[in-house]
Amino acid sequence: MTTVIASGKTIDDAISEGLARLNTTKEYVDVTILQAPSKGFLGLIGAKQAQVKLTLLESEVSIPSSTPKPAATMPQREQRSTESATTTNTAPAQETAATTDRPASPEEVCAEAMQLVRDVGTSIGLELQVDVKRNRDGYVMSISGSDLGLLIGRRGQTLDALQYLVNIVANRYSDKFIRIVLDAENFRDRRRKTLEELADRLANKVVRSGREVVLEPMSSQERKVIHARLQNHNRVKTASKGEEPNRRVVIALRAGSAGNERN
Repeated sequence: MTTVIASGKTIDDAISEGLARLNTTKEYVDVTILQAPSKGFLGLIGAKQAQVKLTLLESEVSIPSSTPKPAATMPQREQRSTESATTTNTAPAQETAATTDRPASPEEVCAEAMQLVRDVGTSIGLELQVDVKRNRDGYVMSISGSDLGLLIGRRGQTLDALQYLVNIVANRYSDKFIRIVLDAENFRDRRRKTLEELADRLANKVVRSGREVVLEPMSSQERKVIHARLQNHNRVKTASKGEEPNRRVVIALRAGSAGNERN
């Protein structure tokens, strides 16, 4: 009995590789799926190819593969093995965009993102739960669990980095970018309120001193909070300057508006 183990990006690719090595066709082998394809941690690390075992049926050993076998003379045992290989063994448990050429659906993108977040939590010793809600801009994923400060990081920098990675990885099979925002312990709302208070305080400082204020580098999401807070202010204006990741918000007096104090 001749057996080979073959690998490929998909189960079909692995089967094709095994058939080429045996120099035969699919109806003359028994196929066993040893391993389904896996995209691995973060979709980048530890990815696994599909792996299958192909066993050449006994009746095929003595007949060259280039000579087709009449269907009427195929032994019953071979017919049963062929049916098993084509209807059971070769059927993937679940077809996803990773194993087909079709774009990923929004549901698949979300599922990928949620699993990625849980995998990251596991890798740093956290057991995370993820709930997802849709809004007009995309999806918000709320993360719950213990010790979430480790996941949020200083001023949300770790959470922002994870959010960036999640958007890249989860959208790689999508034909239309689906925006995903990660939140933990309502950090986004608390951070927004902090930034709005900061914007008000610095705007008053600019009005008093007549001098512009340059804020520390912020993400585009946080810069938008500052701009939105002061866009209707009658004495100051905002702008952004610099290149990512060091782009900053500048708060300055509007033209024709003089400061109350000059230091």
